[in-house]
Amino acid sequence: MSAVTETPEPVKPLVSWTYRIAAELGQFRGAGSVVARNVRVARHGLVVVLSGFFEPLFYLLSLGVGIGALVGKVDYQGTPVGYQQFIAPGLLAVSAMNGAVADSTFNVFWKLKYARIYDGMLATPLGPRAVAAGEICWALLRGAGYATAFLLILLVAGYVQSWWAVLAVPAATLVGLAFAGAGMAATTFMRSWQDFDLVHLVVLPLLLLSTTFYPLSTYPGGFALLVQLTPLYHGVELERALVLGAVDPSVLVHLLYLLAMGTAGLLVAGRRLERLLLS
Repeated sequence: MSAVTETPEPVKPLVSWTYRIAAELGQFRGAGSVVARNVRVARHGLVVVLSGFFEPLFYLLSLGVGIGALVGKVDYQGTPVGYQQFIAPGLLAVSAMNGAVADSTFNVFWKLKYARIYDGMLATPLGPRAVAAGEICWALLRGAGYATAFLLILLVAGYVQSWWAVLAVPAATLVGLAFAGAGMAATTFMRSWQDFDLVHLVVLPLLLLSTTFYPLSTYPGGFALLVQLTPLYHGVELERALVLGAVDPSVLVHLLYLLAMGTAGLLVAGRRLERLLLS
């Protein structure tokens, strides 16, 4: 009889971690069915789904065209650009944030606390983490849809200055991932509709202060540092670099920040759903 070959000691930790990672990823299996369900539901409420696209468009028309005529040129990385061209990429990131936040907060809370849709999902082979992943995927897809439509408007208006803009929609998807993950994780801690005042309390200052409408150089030193720690700042600067063709190594920092935020939100949301639905 041949001797049984044992796994060498140095390899055992690697094998253990491989099985552990595979087991973790397996818990997200079936997320696509959650996305498919949301797509079917969205067909019956297209007006509501499309409503989040118009807020950044109205900002572009009112501030970009109206105030832009008074502001004139804005210095961006040593190059003067029109005010409309400066704020347009930022509003592209805002459109992605709007779509992601709308689905990952209000809609998730209703399904979790009132409609009890997730209880029904758990009666199938789906697990809580697959549900969380599916909802976050749908939220970032909604944000990417807003961003795609907004980018087409910018292209027609002549605000796109670089071929790097072809990556603006994938970048907007990453912005959606960051806000969808954080939004769903935060929603699992909310107890009533009144808590959603906190969502507006966070989103509105992000919209106004994350260099969406003003260059970072206009902020005082300490406040500028605080702005650079906010997630929308990284989304705005990432989109602005791509649309205006000012790509540099800082883009990697923006990408890593948004990816880390989205991943952390997904993990927290999955564990919170496990605690809320299985306890």
